[in-house]
Amino acid sequence: MTDELTVARAALHMWEEPCISGERGSGTVFFTGCPLHCVYCQNAEISCEAAGAGKAVDTARLTAIFLELQEKGANNINLVTAGHFTPHVADAIKRAKSQGLTIPVVYNSSGYESYDTLRMLDGLIDVYLPDLKYNDPTVAAKHSGAPDYFDVASRAIDEMVHQTGTPVFADPGCQVDEGIMLRGMIVRHLVLPGHTDDSRRVISYLHERYGNDIYISIMNQYTPMPRVRDYEDLGRALFNYEYSEVVDFAVSIGVKNGFIQEGGTVAESFIPPFNCEGV
Repeated sequence: MTDELTVARAALHMWEEPCISGERGSGTVFFTGCPLHCVYCQNAEISCEAAGAGKAVDTARLTAIFLELQEKGANNINLVTAGHFTPHVADAIKRAKSQGLTIPVVYNSSGYESYDTLRMLDGLIDVYLPDLKYNDPTVAAKHSGAPDYFDVASRAIDEMVHQTGTPVFADPGCQVDEGIMLRGMIVRHLVLPGHTDDSRRVISYLHERYGNDIYISIMNQYTPMPRVRDYEDLGRALFNYEYSEVVDFAVSIGVKNGFIQEGGTVAESFIPPFNCEGV
């Protein structure tokens, strides 16, 4: 194992949930590579290791990046797809905390994480921000190459909830913006065109298991990327009525703690330039 990892961007990011970005932005560190191979990935430029994006950094530099983002006023450190670099990331968090890092650390993940990986992060992560993409193994296999996705991700989410507990938010006068999540869990679910039945199963599972001890973020920002041209079900944007059906279902079963997206959010504003800014 080397002391190097690859980062494509480290900058303030305004497009997360309100309790993550706030007004000042989330100090988001985009790592390259991903254990999944989602055909519709919006970050394919950096998720595919063969693409060669990003810049190699060592643990000392990653530590400095965290502290620089705090100096820029970030509400948190937001680690995007860092699981395959966990030993280095855990070491950098420990170093940064010993050198004055005090803002929350957010772990932003596909949800496809091993228990051993998460145990290395116990006590270091304040907020978990995983996806729960699928319930149906057939859909998971077709679109992400991971028929075991639900089994792996549901176990991972159990451990994440165990580590963080119920949500805690910043009061006025805190170091970060009022209302920023200081501790807790937000599970994201992107509604895919033609797959609202699976979305309902995902949301039903989360609510039955965790109730309102977690937040559920239901997203409508699916954007047809060039790689989906061979997938008939994914070759279009999500219809408004499909998204509304899923949101209405969540409300009908009693989901109270959640986030929804309004209006048309199929746009490149959610895809930042991966130009090694801040690295």
